[in-house]
Amino acid sequence: MISIIAAMTKTHKIIGKDNKLPWNIPADLKNFKLLTNNSVVIMGRKTYESIPKKFRPLPNRVNIILSRSWNQADTNEAILGDERAKSRELCSKLEIANSPEEAIQLAKTHEKDIFIIGGAQIYKLLEQYADTMHISFIKHEYEGNTKFPEINWNAWKEESTQDKGEFELTIFKKKDTIITNQ
Repeated sequence: MISIIAAMTKTHKIIGKDNKLPWNIPADLKNFKLLTNNSVVIMGRKTYESIPKKFRPLPNRVNIILSRSWNQADTNEAILGDERAKSRELCSKLEIANSPEEAIQLAKTHEKDIFIIGGAQIYKLLEQYADTMHISFIKHEYEGNTKFPEINWNAWKEESTQDKGEFELTIFKKKDTIITNQ
């Protein structure tokens, strides 16, 4: 299973402000942790750098960074520079892919659920590979400078929505497309 997981404001689809979440909603973070635990997460370099150092790489997950500019040596150095990284063992939890295809291939080698966790460019590049979306629609409107990208919403069907107080958790499944010879 390949899923997109995102939190955004309902009206303006804001997902970030200055490379950070514009809100602090513990229930949404708990949901993220529950869903992505023991899985593979794919993210862009900026998303990785936006995670507080004490939480990166995200524990109990294989972290794949999709970046045109980073390579594995850069990443090993970045991790070893973090306060939390005591040994090179952590480097095995963080892998680099330089293209969307490479990120998906690399993720599939781990035989775990795959979650695309952002940012906006990564969502746009990898939407075609996803079969599920877990979207937390934040009820309060926040200001921000990063929006969830325009995607083909017609390709998705709403499966369920749960009211979680400050947000609504909506699960979408990709519609089956029928190819006909014309």
